[in-house]
Amino acid sequence: DVLGSRGLGDVYKRQMLYFIQIDFIKSDLNKSASEGDSYMFIGRERELASLKEFYDKDGIGMTVIYGRRRIGKSTLIAEFIKHKKTIFYTATKVGKNRNLELFSKQVLDLFMPGVEDVSFNTIEAVFDFIDKNMGNDKLILVIDELPYWAKKDDALLSVLQKYIDTVWKNKNLKIILCGSALSFMEKKVLSEKSPLFGRRDSQIKLEVFDYLDAAKFVPNYSNEDKAICYGITGGVAKYLSMIDPIKSIDENIVRLFFKKDGYLYDETRNMLMQEFSDITIVNNIVEQIASGNNTLNTIAGKIGEKEPTVLYSLDKLISVGLVEKKKCITEEKNKKKTQYVLKDYMFKFWYEFIPKATSVIEIGQGEIYYQKAVKPILHSFMGTVFEDMCRYYTLKKGIIGEYGCFITSVGTWWGVENIKDKYGNMRTQSVDIDVVALSEVDKKALVGECKFKNEKIDKSIYETLVSRGKLLPAKYKVSKYILFSLAGYTDWVESLSDEDVVLLTLDSIYE
Repeated sequence: DVLGSRGLGDVYKRQMLYFIQIDFIKSDLNKSASEGDSYMFIGRERELASLKEFYDKDGIGMTVIYGRRRIGKSTLIAEFIKHKKTIFYTATKVGKNRNLELFSKQVLDLFMPGVEDVSFNTIEAVFDFIDKNMGNDKLILVIDELPYWAKKDDALLSVLQKYIDTVWKNKNLKIILCGSALSFMEKKVLSEKSPLFGRRDSQIKLEVFDYLDAAKFVPNYSNEDKAICYGITGGVAKYLSMIDPIKSIDENIVRLFFKKDGYLYDETRNMLMQEFSDITIVNNIVEQIASGNNTLNTIAGKIGEKEPTVLYSLDKLISVGLVEKKKCITEEKNKKKTQYVLKDYMFKFWYEFIPKATSVIEIGQGEIYYQKAVKPILHSFMGTVFEDMCRYYTLKKGIIGEYGCFITSVGTWWGVENIKDKYGNMRTQSVDIDVVALSEVDKKALVGECKFKNEKIDKSIYETLVSRGKLLPAKYKVSKYILFSLAGYTDWVESLSDEDVVLLTLDSIYE
């Protein structure tokens, strides 16, 4: 009607049409966002079920959620508290008094919205106010990033314990304490020395998404691209959420890593700066681990630091979830067979490719660098990631007896073997087995080889796996030989009729 009115010029009509179109678009986007809130939340079914069980039980209760940064703790809590009466406070590094002030505001916003002239001088005063105003309603109290506040307020946890035991003991209050500082959460909140020990109903240590849940972020990708997506993000929720499922995996990698304004271009530095006061030595350690130097003495020698100094930083890197100790599966008590590896594959990808590309990225040519120097060897980078995926798959299937025995642990094995050289002389060489699954109940073992290459697995790879399976301790009988291949198998391998040989592809482990 408006556009048909007399006296309106053509230019004005076009402007009106433009604004009407924009309004329709905005309306559709808002509608989609509201309808898609629950759809956009991916995975975490077990954790949500645990929180629901916790919430459904009447009375006072406390649960603890912790895990490394970017893992999705706050997102999980936000999903869980939808349509529930909640006080949600996220602590910050602003000291005891400011956290008390900000927390008080959140409490007031729930019970007395719009009131500005009320203040509380102590945390006890706020807790008393909650007690007097919550009535018989079921209320959730969330304190996110708890360590930021508790580190500056020595009494906070003790006061919380007192109110759980006394003032709130007959209230329908559900307390969720959350934090990213793993060592603090484990030592100060969960340990026997904590004032809160014995008060929690449950605890959730949130881990990265496995490769199957990670694939849900990019449902229309091929399985190969889903695997690469998992590899470059390490299954970390925040990084996965940055992937645009409409764009190709190459476009996403370039946009996130190989542009100056890419979210992941500076992410490793940002993460380390948040966790460490002096990142120089830590950066050097991570760099060495990423390049394949995995033992304490090797790392210390490479960076010119004493072993105790390096060990201190390694322990901190482990505590924040960036590094893990890897042990030979059949010799887990052998300290000499311990390797330090990057737990976060995004870090591994970054350290392998970004430092060498920095100058090119800075002048805006990162995409060219990716196409010429990274994409051709992306499958090589994916080798260790694929091994990790295959170990997860083997454990998942082995637990339910897929391979004729009850698998209880999966890992890797490394050692030495004696071989003859071309002159007939015996020599030793280092060897490893990608996948070793053990059944302590049945005293059986499964061994596996993984190849994320565009080359088919052939007879030699099969025979090498059989040979190396004999190096495992004699108490384990190797009952299955499992091959995992991106590109498939040669006719010779395909024709094997041995029921103890299992041939799997990338598609197999995504089924």
